[in-house]
Amino acid sequence: MESIYLYAAFIVTIYFLLFFILGQLLHDNSIVDIGWGSGFVFLAVLLAVRDGFESIEGLVVLTLTVLWGGRLTIYLFNRNKGKPEDYRYVNLRKRWGHKWARLKAFLNVYALQGVMLYLISLPIIHIFDKGETELLLLDYIGIGIWVIGYFFEVVGDRQLKQFKSKPENKGKIIQSGLWKYTRHPNYFGEATMWWGIFLVALSPSGLFTIISPIVITLLLLFVSGVPLLEKKYKGRPDFEAYKKVTPKFFPWFPKKSEHT
Repeated sequence: MESIYLYAAFIVTIYFLLFFILGQLLHDNSIVDIGWGSGFVFLAVLLAVRDGFESIEGLVVLTLTVLWGGRLTIYLFNRNKGKPEDYRYVNLRKRWGHKWARLKAFLNVYALQGVMLYLISLPIIHIFDKGETELLLLDYIGIGIWVIGYFFEVVGDRQLKQFKSKPENKGKIIQSGLWKYTRHPNYFGEATMWWGIFLVALSPSGLFTIISPIVITLLLLFVSGVPLLEKKYKGRPDFEAYKKVTPKFFPWFPKKSEHT
């Protein structure tokens, strides 16, 4: 039987090739954002089918992945529906120019996200590779940590949506609910979930899967998550005041304002 890691790499490659084709047909590379969460679901489902749904840990991680990836896909689809290409990808198009634009899009957007998805999926792949038929204490701890992360992401997104839906909040920055304790509860939640899945995957032969939570945490903290949003609001008086009292990533009680 072929290596499960090669099998997963093949699945991820085909998946992002299809999204690349779709993105070119729609002239909208931000379609890849919708494909991010569903990519994990697609991979986990095919791994479970390959396994014959025999691994208990596999069934657990499949459930967690469907809950996270399915919700994220629906959330992003509804958020982006009917809107033009996201400004991040528009800026990339301008930077690339017309020469070799599609090749650059494939390498810098789709292939790169495929590599990231594969690395972050390593705990899922390893779980199906080892095929545990019972849950241990570490599995339950991992599930508990995942639940905490899921709470932060789901509730944070919901609070943001409700805040933006009120006309009186137009142009304002949310500073209530979970957003009072961290400027990015949804990103913190996403990273936390992958640390939980890593613990479910953890075994003497699976230490290498720590690559997954490290990659997603660094990605969100320093590359595609927090920095892009912070840059968007940088210099605004209300955001600068918000920054002074609210932790950037890890939740904690807000500092007292200098004006109180």
